[in-house]
Amino acid sequence: MTSGIRRVQIEYCTQCRWLPRAAWLAQELLTTFESELTELSLKPGTGGVFVVRVGDEVVWDRREHGFPEPTAVKRAVRDRVAPGKTLGHSER
Repeated sequence: MTSGIRRVQIEYCTQCRWLPRAAWLAQELLTTFESELTELSLKPGTGGVFVVRVGDEVVWDRREHGFPEPTAVKRAVRDRVAPGKTLGHSER
């Protein structure tokens, strides 16, 4: 996925009021990957969903892994859009 469109989608549950959490994670990703991502979107959902996708690949699903730490999501995104990029202090 290192070439072409590098798009991230965060799908969050509106019933659970998880928009602030999704927006905060989006801000973290956009700050870290400001030149690597071509798009980041927030997708309203229901039923307790909180899923992060890079392209069509699910890289984090709350149902399987719980709520993500930003560093874990940054690593998953980095591995797909910018392999080799250092994440600085958050990798320690």
